[in-house]
Amino acid sequence: MIAIPRWLLLVLAVLFSTYHVMLGITSLDVPASPWPTVVALALYVIATVASLSVGSRVRMPDWLAAFDLAVCIVIPVLVTSQLDPDEANGYATWYVAAVGTLMTIAAARRQILAAWLGVLALAVQTVVWDDLFALGTLGVIGSIAWVAIAHMLTAALGTAARETRRYAQAEREAAEWQAAQDAHVFEGRARLAHTNRIAAPMLRRIADRGGVLTPAQRQECRVLEAAIRDEIRGRMLLTDDVRSAVQRARERGATVTLLDEGGIDELPDTERARVLERLAEAIASSRADRIIARTAAETSTAAVTVVGLTAPEPGALLGDSDELDVEFWLEIPRGS
Repeated sequence: MIAIPRWLLLVLAVLFSTYHVMLGITSLDVPASPWPTVVALALYVIATVASLSVGSRVRMPDWLAAFDLAVCIVIPVLVTSQLDPDEANGYATWYVAAVGTLMTIAAARRQILAAWLGVLALAVQTVVWDDLFALGTLGVIGSIAWVAIAHMLTAALGTAARETRRYAQAEREAAEWQAAQDAHVFEGRARLAHTNRIAAPMLRRIADRGGVLTPAQRQECRVLEAAIRDEIRGRMLLTDDVRSAVQRARERGATVTLLDEGGIDELPDTERARVLERLAEAIASSRADRIIARTAAETSTAAVTVVGLTAPEPGALLGDSDELDVEFWLEIPRGS
């Protein structure tokens, strides 16, 4: 986030405020009675200290902004009640710059409305007490300019901060997208290499024999084709133990289907390893003619469901699962 150092703002505000207080103290002999000015100085010190120390680092509390506004309305009335507008009052008009400084602090702390109301009230009081030309001679226009500059700087810094956050978010999203793309490319290459290791020997054998295969070799090809399909459809369900159990089941003539639908992608590695170890044991111990393992939905208490189907008669067709008997139904839970 783009911001002016807080300590620098505090130092500048303290220096300006102290300067105004010193001017007020050194000119206590000018007013007809010094006590209203003393009260005004006390209010100004309290409001300044509170404005620099109370609330969050960015926005001033609303109640404090209302208090500062009230102080900025009362101070000019207190001081000018003991001054003659037709005389040269010198530094006794310290309150003009003091109000400008206090309202500039309010503007810097995101209380723009209170800041503008404060300097406008100062301008109205000055015109009522003296005349329109006093806005320039007493420095009211300068106080208004300070608030205007603080308003513009606050708005500019706020815009810059929002843009910075937007660009940072876009950068994070771009980095995440690039990481996902790199992961997809890496996974694709890994699966391609694994598929090549599985299929290449058999493909060379088919080419060498001109496509003429024995029944045993054709069965081996079907097993290899099913293993390749597992790498595509059963992505997160595969471990070395699961692959080994599936291969043994297919070698004895069973049909095994692995379906990964993303239900265990977010599982911790230890939990996923436990679930897949239980899956490998279930496949290895089953005598079913058809085994189907599928990941459950992320909202389900089960991580993987496994069903084993058996033909009612030896040699029956396995194409229609409605004609098969359920040998076992297993739900592997997410938690241990």
